[in-house]
Amino acid sequence: MSNPLSLEEQILVALRRITRAIDLRSRTLLQDYGLTAPQLTTLQAIARLETATAGALAKEVHLGHPTVTGILNRLELRGMVARVRSDQDRRTVQVSLTDEGQRVLNDAPSLLQDQFQDELEKLKGWERTQILATLQRIADMMDATTIDAAPVLSSELADVTTAEASLHIEETESGLTTEEWQAKGDSRERGPVDEGDDRRVNRIKATGNGNPPAKAK
Repeated sequence: MSNPLSLEEQILVALRRITRAIDLRSRTLLQDYGLTAPQLTTLQAIARLETATAGALAKEVHLGHPTVTGILNRLELRGMVARVRSDQDRRTVQVSLTDEGQRVLNDAPSLLQDQFQDELEKLKGWERTQILATLQRIADMMDATTIDAAPVLSSELADVTTAEASLHIEETESGLTTEEWQAKGDSRERGPVDEGDDRRVNRIKATGNGNPPAKAK
């Protein structure tokens, strides 16, 4: 007879199930609509604000400014958003939806699973609030309150092209981990490298800037 799972193990299993369900929903969104979840939530934020700067959008969707800039670059290339300099301040660039962006947004589904939405609607108001409070408490307990986290299904594919995200899906389904996928992407972009380049790549991963780690005093 197997030993029952401890409380901590049961919590971990539940979190893994939630994470897996979120990831599957994000993949469905990409495969069916050609959008990553962060791209969709950015379109929704632009629609709410009507026009906004990249900085305002970053605050609205709770992502870093560089990430949002990358998302806007992808959306602009696909003709879904337009950037226009402000008449009052030429340094300010306003972002707005194009007709194509509005059309895509009108056709796009909810970021939440249909089943989850249906079950959530069945709950009383206080029960929904209790679920939210519990999830926020979990985030606090995991010290995750300062992490960039847009109200989307996956931030992993926030700043990639649809083709890159599709490749990620294919390779993760074939058994590659996210780290292996990223490493494979590095080799696709860089091509053959010498030993010195490899050392620099390792330093970038370790220090974030490619410089040798500082010696301890």
